[in-house]
Amino acid sequence: MKYLIVGLGNIGTEYENTRHNIGFDVVDVFVKKHGGTFKSERLADVAECKWKGRVFVVIKPTTYMNLSGKAVKYWMDKEKIPLENIFVILDDLALPLEKVRIRPGGSDAGHNGLTSIQELLGTNQYPRLRFGVGNNFPKGKQVEFVLGKWSGEEWPIVLEKMNKSVEIIESFGTIGIERTMNKYN
Repeated sequence: MKYLIVGLGNIGTEYENTRHNIGFDVVDVFVKKHGGTFKSERLADVAECKWKGRVFVVIKPTTYMNLSGKAVKYWMDKEKIPLENIFVILDDLALPLEKVRIRPGGSDAGHNGLTSIQELLGTNQYPRLRFGVGNNFPKGKQVEFVLGKWSGEEWPIVLEKMNKSVEIIESFGTIGIERTMNKYN
């Protein structure tokens, strides 16, 4: 069984440890836990991890968020991974910081990374993990908020949720999206 695990984010040091890059951060923790290393390849930084008889091809698109679909489509086709074995990890303003939400598909909810993936795959029916980043920002300051760094009081919650997200990825690969949703949502 082969899976494509996609962490959404933006490349460049100015985006490191920002709310919008939580997808990159989660897959970094996953790959480190499973002894993999990322290499720069076509359209993404890529790592391959094996765990419990499964192969996880993990990507961090280097296309910037708004063109994430190009990397997802390329690696899905290259590795011959079916749509139901793709798992996208992203930030979500609509969820409080304490929450994660697993879904088998659905709307892009205005998230440019999901919009790009949906356009290139021709469907919105692919599994995803939405990592709540909260919405504690003044009106008109959404961009500054999502591209902002985590605060000191947020960081312990973020670390705990990143570890839980790694468990969710493992669960997705072993028991599937429906049972993972029942266990973690």
